[in-house]
Amino acid sequence: MKITIVGGGYVGLVSGACFAKTGHDVTIVDVDSSKVGMINSKKPPIYEKGLEEILNETAGKNLCASTGYDSVADSDVSMICVGTPQGEDGSANLAYIKQAASSIGKELKKSLGYRVVAVKSTVPPGTTENFVRPEVLRASGKSVDDIGFAMNPEFLREGIAVFDFMNPDRIVVGSDTEKAGEIIEKLYSCINGDVIHTKTTAAEMIKYTSNAFLATKISFSNEIGNICKALGVDVYEVMKGVGMDHRISPYFLNAGAGFGGSCFPKDVSAIASIAEGMGLDPVLLKSVLKINDAQPLRIVEILENRAGSLKNKKITVLGLAFKDNTDDIRDSRSTPVIGALLSRGAHVSAYDPMASGSMKKIYPEIEYCNSPSDALRDSDGCLVMTEWPEFSELDKEFSLMKSQIVIEGRRILSVEDREGICW
Repeated sequence: MKITIVGGGYVGLVSGACFAKTGHDVTIVDVDSSKVGMINSKKPPIYEKGLEEILNETAGKNLCASTGYDSVADSDVSMICVGTPQGEDGSANLAYIKQAASSIGKELKKSLGYRVVAVKSTVPPGTTENFVRPEVLRASGKSVDDIGFAMNPEFLREGIAVFDFMNPDRIVVGSDTEKAGEIIEKLYSCINGDVIHTKTTAAEMIKYTSNAFLATKISFSNEIGNICKALGVDVYEVMKGVGMDHRISPYFLNAGAGFGGSCFPKDVSAIASIAEGMGLDPVLLKSVLKINDAQPLRIVEILENRAGSLKNKKITVLGLAFKDNTDDIRDSRSTPVIGALLSRGAHVSAYDPMASGSMKKIYPEIEYCNSPSDALRDSDGCLVMTEWPEFSELDKEFSLMKSQIVIEGRRILSVEDREGICW
């Protein structure tokens, strides 16, 4: 099948590359010409395990990138994968969705035959039906007999997104007609996964609910972790026992510095905003966000209790990405921690295998080092914020510190005499 992916960001690029790997003819549309050039040159603009290998295999063959929408008219499916950033009021900003729908509709004026427009971006329930569909039909001058609409949410974990795409827990297909749903399902014919057919609004809500529930598990674990620390109980022992209950499962029960990334914070905020807009009070969801906002600052409080005033002290931050195996710093727990350290007059040295360049755009004034040793040398304290595997191997490097105060936001270290945020 011929597919146009609108949006060459994280979701669009990974999805487009994986669709090409399974044999489809894919065009990725993005306004960023430098990103388009990189994709066409087989160079991924983001780091994702396995992505470069797929681009080497498909780019220039059945995968290309463009700044124009010309491919839409001949595509069986046009898939919207643009961002839905969080607005000031916590709601999802749909400006890029509207722009994509309008541009797709204009190109579909030229199309012959039945076409499907699918949304893969995370959007509030009702967006596909009440926002995308009327905009595409208006811009194209066509009817629902000519264009079908679908919602096909993604469930990709950064760092292993290619694996997740190829080995999905489920494939959710929300559609306004059976015909449109069958075409979207056909896209995944080479991938093993249970297909769930729903209405578009249900598919949109499945995505929000999944992220909100996982975020809730994390904040719940952190709340329990804070209590366990006060009681002198090992929260990891507690959660190991809890997670063995098949009704709960062991996943997302690791207490620590909280969740970040491009999905959980904005999606929980968006669904809470939707609820409030309908006159409901989403107490649990607001608590999930409140706990998550406060959690990383606890590590700074623990550091102050151990080291005293942080003014003019050198504090090392190991890990800047919101999780390992990515260079993504969106809503990284390191960001508020660095801000808190600087506000207390500390001098911050930082190390991350991939994310230093990204964090430098936010905090250009701190010292970025090329190794953990360089970052730790003569430091008065160390905060470990990301679970990079290489950090688990650190040992003698901590002896380079002036004062060996080591506090973890993720349970990754094997060195003795370290303290955890929740243990």
